[in-house]
Amino acid sequence: MTTAIPLRLLHPGPSAPADVPPLDRLGRPLRDLRLSVIETCNFRCPYCMPEDEYPRDDIGDSASRLSFDEIERLVRAFVPLGLRKLRLTGGEPLLRKRLPQLVERLARIDGIDDLALTTNGSLLARHARALRDAGLRRLTVSLDTLDPARFAQLSGGRGDIGAVLDGIEAAQAAGFAAIKLNCVVQRGVNEDDVLPLLERFRGSGHIVRFIEYMDVGTCNGWRAERVLPSRELHARIHARWPLEALQPGYRGEVAERYRYADGAGELGFVSSVSAPFCGDCHRARVSADGKLFTCLFAGDGHDLRTLLRTPAGDDAALGERIAGLWTQRTDRYSEVRQAQRDAGITRHVEMYAIGG
Repeated sequence: MTTAIPLRLLHPGPSAPADVPPLDRLGRPLRDLRLSVIETCNFRCPYCMPEDEYPRDDIGDSASRLSFDEIERLVRAFVPLGLRKLRLTGGEPLLRKRLPQLVERLARIDGIDDLALTTNGSLLARHARALRDAGLRRLTVSLDTLDPARFAQLSGGRGDIGAVLDGIEAAQAAGFAAIKLNCVVQRGVNEDDVLPLLERFRGSGHIVRFIEYMDVGTCNGWRAERVLPSRELHARIHARWPLEALQPGYRGEVAERYRYADGAGELGFVSSVSAPFCGDCHRARVSADGKLFTCLFAGDGHDLRTLLRTPAGDDAALGERIAGLWTQRTDRYSEVRQAQRDAGITRHVEMYAIGG
């Protein structure tokens, strides 16, 4: 039985206190912002930015990207609305020039409790120390295989697994602990790489998370039969190393957490296809050119750049714009995926534009 959410909680009226954070139409708060700092990537992973669709490296107009000043204004506008977690994404965020300078500015903003970055790791070795010194506290590295040939294939012929592993080691040496390693698993592609990946990082303190192959964007040729459900993957891993369930670390955590029964660490599963978690989704996404997307699977974004390029005195209007868009939010794509696909609604923003 579903408990109805009182309307007064979903849509605070004009008499509500100004400091009441907005809730969307399903009663979900805004707690987490995934902010893309660049739409370009140096990899061409087939499930995100396939080479045949994006052969050139200079995708996007740098003049259209938000400046560091605009990004800082944007984040400051989100904080009074409830934002506590900020993750910098891309594209590949480490391609953004002077990124540690931006991290240092964002780390000083009161209210941000968790400042993180997601990267493919290829450039991490040269930047890890500067990012840590600037105030970055958490890292997620995409890592779909340890096999050199398969890694090259899955990065569109552009990646070197050695550089990524060097980056992880450099990050650990710089003080990053419990690095999250995200592996997108595709049936018949890299499912055999799961156990070797776990073997490598068991006991390291880092957390491998397995992500079901999702129909993000429009160009990755997604097919349901290539999804390897988390429950099947869990069974395979459990047969090799018994697992014990852990409680979520916070409300709305996307990964189901487990630990090895022998104490060798933690791993997780992100099951957007087989076990949707839309009901607790409190994440907003902003593209490098300043569009707000209220869902990873959204087809269109909402322009914030125009307001950001007006005088700083209009920050109140920026916050009102974001709050107004959030209170109209109804997104729950993963729960209604099949109905949407049956209706022919398959156009989604590409993942490289807004991060995962």
